[in-house]
Amino acid sequence: MQTDFLPVNLKEMKERGWDRADFVYVCGDAYVDHPSFGAAIITRILEDAGYRVAMIAQPDWKDQNSITVCGEPRLAFLVSSGNMDSMVNHYTSFKKRRHQDAYTPGGGFSKRPNHAVVVYSNLIRKVYKETPILLGGIEASLRRLAHYDYWSDSVKRSVLLDAGADILMYGMGERSVLEIARALDEGIPAEEITSVRGTVVRVRELPKEDDCLVLPSYQQVKDDKEAFARSFYIQYSNTDAITASRLAEPYRTKEYVLQNPPALPLSEEEMDRVYSLPYTRKWHPSYDAAGGIPALSEVKYSLTSCRGCYGGCSFCALTFHQGRRIQSRSRQSLVAEARQMTKDPDFKGYIHDVGGPTANFRKPACKKQIKHGVCSHRQCLFPEPCPNLIADHSDYIKLLRELRDLPGVKKVFIRSGIRFDYVMADRNRDFLEELCRYHVSGQLKVAPEHICDAVLSLMGKPSRHVYDSFCHAYAAMNRKIRKKQYLVPYLMSSHPGSGLKEAVALAEFIRDLGYMPEQVQDFYPTPGTISTCMYHTGLDPRTMKAVYVPVTLKEKQMQRALIQYRNPDNHKLVREALVRAGREDLIGYGKKCLVPPEKNDRDRDRKIPKGKSTPAGKDRSVPAEKPKKKRKTIRNVHKKKTAERRGK
Repeated sequence: MQTDFLPVNLKEMKERGWDRADFVYVCGDAYVDHPSFGAAIITRILEDAGYRVAMIAQPDWKDQNSITVCGEPRLAFLVSSGNMDSMVNHYTSFKKRRHQDAYTPGGGFSKRPNHAVVVYSNLIRKVYKETPILLGGIEASLRRLAHYDYWSDSVKRSVLLDAGADILMYGMGERSVLEIARALDEGIPAEEITSVRGTVVRVRELPKEDDCLVLPSYQQVKDDKEAFARSFYIQYSNTDAITASRLAEPYRTKEYVLQNPPALPLSEEEMDRVYSLPYTRKWHPSYDAAGGIPALSEVKYSLTSCRGCYGGCSFCALTFHQGRRIQSRSRQSLVAEARQMTKDPDFKGYIHDVGGPTANFRKPACKKQIKHGVCSHRQCLFPEPCPNLIADHSDYIKLLRELRDLPGVKKVFIRSGIRFDYVMADRNRDFLEELCRYHVSGQLKVAPEHICDAVLSLMGKPSRHVYDSFCHAYAAMNRKIRKKQYLVPYLMSSHPGSGLKEAVALAEFIRDLGYMPEQVQDFYPTPGTISTCMYHTGLDPRTMKAVYVPVTLKEKQMQRALIQYRNPDNHKLVREALVRAGREDLIGYGKKCLVPPEKNDRDRDRKIPKGKSTPAGKDRSVPAEKPKKKRKTIRNVHKKKTAERRGK
């Protein structure tokens, strides 16, 4: 089996005896051959099927020659922005430019363009006029139909059209890319490959099948927010491979963008096969001088046990990308990968994660999903667990125990996060005990996101009483096993539905908790989520009811500052937010107050001389009296002159 890196230029291709590659993969990430990177999986899948694949990582988009370093492929170019949407990679939720990119050598400024799949595809088309271009990855997947673009505050058309590509593959892509590869290899033109599952294509005529749903046109969703919300929810309800219909989005030119149903889920055996391919599990050696690729350090000693998520969080795009049906690997496959991991000379005995989108989901939510698919208008956990939900951690517990028993493994962490509501739905507390005994090191991070039920409902999260119940159960379990361990809640500011009233309530919760979050997640409107639809339209697409949306920069800053109200730098914003919310009662010195009055802050800014401190009990808000200057009298002057004469 081939265990080397794929060729990255014509010289390396010739060393393998290739006259040309079948596929050239163009990627916005640096080249890392590890199964946590989508590019590595797709290229190894194609290689395993007998195709010759070359890699161009982070080409210079200002130089069209950078796209020619591997020549013209025999079958097609594959184009991806990488593991992240390029705009999310480049900008914060406040639209400020990031200065670091974990997927770029050395972690410095990003070496990919904005809207990478569009730029790369147009660059390819300038040089190679006829070669098919296939889009894939998270950026293409979430922008496959008309979508709201937060950074330009506009509705953009399908990225397939802007890129001028032939086929867009959405979702994870293993099945789709192999089927397309076989069709191209058989001589079928790319424009005739229009019915592959998990793909989006351009067509002039709609298929004759009755299951094709025609969405509002691009012009309609661009001009009418209500039409946008209706269209989005139709798409959201058609993300399951078994129940989904074809979707057609009309454009002005009498052209349709046709979305075929999602690819069928991989079986356990197929998942095992994907992760057993001969990855080098390293970054390309050309990056050694720059210090390597930081993103690999986060996942090098982690295990991907599952895909998909039926959690149903409104702000998460997993439903659009991987779907709600859980696909998992066998315990044998995961243990074998862990055993291989322990042989790495740099392995220190710690497996950093065993999970996926949600670590403690190992099987489909219920038996019905396997044969009939997921419910299109009903969630598994929200607002309460479905009666058909199978809440069972037994397989995950067995997996964790087998990993802990491996020679050379000191500790197994669970960093991808657990669903605490799923833990509470399981009447057996064995998993909670295993978690507290073996997989927590002082702190367990969970994501209640908010504490106001009205906001939680819009987030698709369980009500507050579920989180409170979990807190009590967690504390009781730690008392039982005689450990001092704490919960660290992840919280989100400025989500649709959260006004200043709700933000103040969240700040009071943090005050009573006695905990100040070092990091706060501001809501980020990214393509493919219900929350982004709410942000753009002001409507909940599930009910079409109006939703309050904090859109101004000032209000977003105030909501964020309220969560971190203890930081003196935030006091001015917090006071302004409290005044706007009519909660001046929280400004002052009482136990329940969040911030002191403005005068107190000004006095605190005065620096105390080095080596001195404010006496205990003394109020620093009262300025110290200035020492009185000695009066310049004749007697004082005479004493000074006498001292000077004696010194001489």
